[in-house]
Amino acid sequence: MHTSPFLGELIGTAVLLLLGNGVVANVVLKQTKGENAGWIVITAGWAFAVTIGVFVSKAFGSTDAHLNPAVTIAFAFATNDFSHVVPYITAQLIGSFLGATLVWLNYLPHWAATEDPDSKLACFATGPAIRNSGANFTSETLATLILILGLAGISSKNLGELAIGVGPYLVGILVWSIGLSLGGTTGYAINPARDFGPRLAYTLLPIPNKGSSDWPYAWVPIAGPIVGAIVGGLIIRTFTL
Repeated sequence: MHTSPFLGELIGTAVLLLLGNGVVANVVLKQTKGENAGWIVITAGWAFAVTIGVFVSKAFGSTDAHLNPAVTIAFAFATNDFSHVVPYITAQLIGSFLGATLVWLNYLPHWAATEDPDSKLACFATGPAIRNSGANFTSETLATLILILGLAGISSKNLGELAIGVGPYLVGILVWSIGLSLGGTTGYAINPARDFGPRLAYTLLPIPNKGSSDWPYAWVPIAGPIVGAIVGGLIIRTFTL
């Protein structure tokens, strides 16, 4: 099989979710080596997951390596080119489901060892620290806007050759910063595929004594990032960053 943008987005997103939700599982599930390692470990793990996911996505054929419907939507609005929206987002959703399924497989004995169903769900989907739909939506929108503006800054033509070789590392730092500074409210989904695909996997997988998938909350990590992405894309287009 030849590499392609679709394959790159799919495999890159799968790696992103395997490593990203993998670090959550390592911290919150019982009897793991990383149990109770804390927020710094989770945010660092997600940052590194993004960096590796970008490299893998590019290797398998996606020069864009979006790994995130919000990023795809933002740059569609920024460039007025919507041709990648459907294929990229389709690949990202499939990849996110596969990545989450691999997390389940990797930590197979630990689901039964973990009594708290909320901890199990946290290894797949995001949830609010304080449930307030308006505030949670605002947090996801703002965090995603910062993601989009940060990506625009990293790829800006004003930087010349500066960011070309270190771009994936800078993206990882950007996501780490967002997690540390803005992620304490909702767990910073900032990526509809990152939440929807794994939440669906949690719903379907045979996880012992699991609880609700909390689908009534699921619109927040989908709609918030999309709104933030559209605003960010229009800002980029206005200022031609």
